[in-house]
Amino acid sequence: MSIMRILVAICGLLAVALATPFHIEPLSDAEIFYINHVANTTWKAGRNFHPAEIKRARALLGVNMAENKAYNRIHLKYKQVQPRNDLPDNFDPRTKWPDCASLNEIRDQANCGSCWAFGSAEAMTDRICIAGKGNIHISAEDINDCCKSCGMGCNGGYPAAAWEWYVDTGVVSGGQYGTNEGCMPYSLPHCDHHTTGKYQPCPAVVPTPKCEKKCLTGYPKSYSNDKTRGKKSYGVRGVQSIMQELVDNGPVTAAFDVYSDFLSYKTGVYRHTTGSYEGGHAVKIIGYGTESGQDYWLVANSWNEDWGDKGFFKIAKGKDECGIESSIVAGDP
Repeated sequence: MSIMRILVAICGLLAVALATPFHIEPLSDAEIFYINHVANTTWKAGRNFHPAEIKRARALLGVNMAENKAYNRIHLKYKQVQPRNDLPDNFDPRTKWPDCASLNEIRDQANCGSCWAFGSAEAMTDRICIAGKGNIHISAEDINDCCKSCGMGCNGGYPAAAWEWYVDTGVVSGGQYGTNEGCMPYSLPHCDHHTTGKYQPCPAVVPTPKCEKKCLTGYPKSYSNDKTRGKKSYGVRGVQSIMQELVDNGPVTAAFDVYSDFLSYKTGVYRHTTGSYEGGHAVKIIGYGTESGQDYWLVANSWNEDWGDKGFFKIAKGKDECGIESSIVAGDP
């Protein structure tokens, strides 16, 4: 080992020794070093965000978990699932439904706290295809900008409300920024949330785009005629019920607590290891499995494919890690 590497290792150990896990600066080299070399954990961290960008990272977290739980208690009806004994130990929907290309996609919410709209729109999109009702992309833009009962757009919202709106009012079609796909594609461009990458840097603040109840110029349908409505929405409780829902009907929307260590996730099965609480986040759970003896949920994030494991991550299953098993929402297309 070179002298330089030895010095780097010593500096890292000193940084960790001087900063207990409860006092390490978010997104710092010391936090990443602690996760990878000191903590006994099942995942690896790396540089996803510059240390000075913690405020911008927090802007991506668009779920107030306390308010979300309160909303769910009042509005959400839970599906009664009869557990089966034939569930597979590992499940990846991309194998079961290979014709549904959206299962492979990672969207980009840009620097807007619209995760609640993305996690919902993505699962709706997948379920429409899985049910044999076509390959359309449900518009996260329509949900984020126009569902006033769902929350506050880029300042956060409620996944359960998004699913209710899908049933009661309907959502138009719309792909990612720049695709010109559907009635209302996303209006905020892909941006570099992370270290220097292939996209432009994310702006510091993004206001919620104005709700424009009209389709792209040249699109063959009107806004009202392009709406797709779901049959019903519901919550799902319990690990076995969530697994069965995934196997039978496809991805679900989940909300969970985010700590600073999660922002630096790269590979493995995430478990909260260190770091400060940063906010609540909504995502799409697509499957589950076991890696090195650790059960996990397979999850699609919406921070583009440069974050994490090509945009995906795994999180511990069976112990309600960061509350991810307590706020599951889905519905029938």
